[in-house]
Amino acid sequence: MKPLVLAVALALSAPILAHAADAAPAAAAPAAKPAPAWVTQSNEYTQILIKAQGQFSPEQMSFFGVPGYDDKVSDLKPEVGKRFRAAMAEAKRELQAKLATERDPNVRQDLEILIQAASDNIEGSALNERLVLPWFDAPQTVFSGMRALLSDQTPPERRARALERLQAYVGLAPGSQPLTVLARQRYEERLADKNLLQPTKLEVDQALGNVDTYVAGIRKLFEKYKVEGAEPALKAMETQLREYGQWTRTAVLPKARSDARLPPELYAYSLKQYGIDVDPQLLIRRAQVEFMETRAAMRQLAPLVAQAKGLKVADPHDYVAVIRALKQDTIPNDQLEPRYRKIIDAIDPIIRKEQIVDVPQRPMVMRLGSEAESAAQPAPHFLPAPLVGNTGQQGQFVLPVAVPSPGGKALQYDDFNYESAAWTLSAHEGRPGHELQFTAMVERGVSLARTMFAFNSVNVEGWALYAEAEMVPYEPLDGQLIALQFRLLRAARAILDPMLNLGLTDRASAGKVLSEQVGFSEAMTKQELDRYMFNAPGQAGSYFYGYSRILELRMETELKLGDRFDRLKFNNFLLDQGLLPPGLLGQAVREEFVPQQSKR
Repeated sequence: MKPLVLAVALALSAPILAHAADAAPAAAAPAAKPAPAWVTQSNEYTQILIKAQGQFSPEQMSFFGVPGYDDKVSDLKPEVGKRFRAAMAEAKRELQAKLATERDPNVRQDLEILIQAASDNIEGSALNERLVLPWFDAPQTVFSGMRALLSDQTPPERRARALERLQAYVGLAPGSQPLTVLARQRYEERLADKNLLQPTKLEVDQALGNVDTYVAGIRKLFEKYKVEGAEPALKAMETQLREYGQWTRTAVLPKARSDARLPPELYAYSLKQYGIDVDPQLLIRRAQVEFMETRAAMRQLAPLVAQAKGLKVADPHDYVAVIRALKQDTIPNDQLEPRYRKIIDAIDPIIRKEQIVDVPQRPMVMRLGSEAESAAQPAPHFLPAPLVGNTGQQGQFVLPVAVPSPGGKALQYDDFNYESAAWTLSAHEGRPGHELQFTAMVERGVSLARTMFAFNSVNVEGWALYAEAEMVPYEPLDGQLIALQFRLLRAARAILDPMLNLGLTDRASAGKVLSEQVGFSEAMTKQELDRYMFNAPGQAGSYFYGYSRILELRMETELKLGDRFDRLKFNNFLLDQGLLPPGLLGQAVREEFVPQQSKR
């Protein structure tokens, strides 16, 4: 069971640094505009799937802001898979009946999205039940569930339900059982089936190393938000999560597998869920070309950066050496937020001047991640505000400063804490990337089907990488070099993730590519390899693939429209579509945008 983390995807609290925890919130975003009639109708149909899915994963619904789920927790009771598939099948039948009578083309498209989501849920549940032994990182699940409520982005009336959710997690709510007990039962009841895939040693080791971090992080959240009467539940949480960790160490870890590869059909399903609809071998070949071309561009740019910044490197064409020299200008942790803020404040005027896309007048929110947040999601990520019932809350660009390791010693990043890196990271996680994309969904009245159920990594990360590329020409030379480094990373991901999962390379060889050719730290290399091998197998290729699909669509549109092509209008149109997958997005551009612009 993976926690829901968007961004970024995985998309991902112990003491938050004072300047991050106590930062004043930015000006509130305007509430969503009144929705068109077709969106209202679509949202009504979407409730069918929300109700069916919400009873099993209420934390996900709560994360999106759907009312009625804040005090509820994941269903791990007996026969959960069978019950889940039955609920999805019934919802699918209802949605198909609505599709049979619905005539509005937008609503019909949304109904098809919902029906596909139900079908995918059924397929994934059946696959996992048939192939995988259900072991859960219960401490991470509890931390993520509490962090979703105890947040500055969550209205106080919703934060007030946090104690009820914690009580449900630990079995102190009426009719509840401890999540750790249910998780153990689901593992043990299927342990006799030797054909089922055990969890990987890598992920179990990492989970054990994070138990105390999550325990401390949950307590800190309750202290920060001054939740009264929580001590009995907090004590039960500490006892239960640590006991679960001890059980995992003695009963699960000795049986854990050293080979992290997934069965081919499960990896194929994972790729499909993240939005990658091409054969992984083709993805590898395309990404290899992108890797080579990006690397060549970096070799051309590196000497110009070295000269402009006065860097002393033996070979100025050695872009890794130039990047490591740039990293020497380290920003201390207590200065990271204001130094990033300087870059962030410089980006908005560029976006407006160059007419890249429409941006809000208010500043975006950026902060450092806590220890527990970094354990749950060790990469830079965007934490969206509620998409449902949003009354002005803003999302947050969260920057981790360390990666936890199984031994308890945190590995320190040097990949984000220097000014050259702030440009492309801010463009990706902030504007014109994730922050703008998710804000647009709230403010422009995008349907729930296109936000909650069309969502996948290809359409989210593809936009964010495209947003990075849109900003590159207007950045300083050193910022451009790091933008290319991160584009090189996205190509490497699309090569290494499938190669590792198809048995075409090993962790050590993949690590050498990331450290020696891409130029990343030990901390960044570790979190990347963990992502490919157990945190989110299949997800890493979605950045490059999504970016490629948008570039293909843009080139096609430019050729069709010629001098009538308007970048600002094109990019705004893409945002107006919410999270449509590439195929449907292309259809919308061809059938709506191109005819509209052709009349100009």
